[in-house]
Amino acid sequence: MKKLIFVYNAHSGRFNAHLDSLHKVLSPATYSCKLCKLTHGIFRERTSWKTFREKSSFEMEFLHKDKFLKKYNSLEYTKLNFPVVLKEDDNNIELFLAKSDFDHLKTEKDLITEIERRTKLL
Repeated sequence: MKKLIFVYNAHSGRFNAHLDSLHKVLSPATYSCKLCKLTHGIFRERTSWKTFREKSSFEMEFLHKDKFLKKYNSLEYTKLNFPVVLKEDDNNIELFLAKSDFDHLKTEKDLITEIERRTKLL
């Protein structure tokens, strides 16, 4: 595996980041990006996630939905339900974690465990 591409179900930019933080506080149950909930608190990246990310043996790329669709311009990607994690090998991109896979993940530690489990299967 060359790298994992994490795609948030959120748009890029400072204004959108502020709106997302506000949404997490005022109505966390309706916030639409489970990946963001797992990896970030209201104001910053979760410590255990950051440690995992920095010590990981594989490359990771993090993109908001709008930036991902612009960079990886393909009709097939517009059909994805975000958030997702994709794996890239030699210019071949496949689904690694689908939006539905996030449903059973409650904490960033659950996400880390699931990533570690799936990468061992590769």
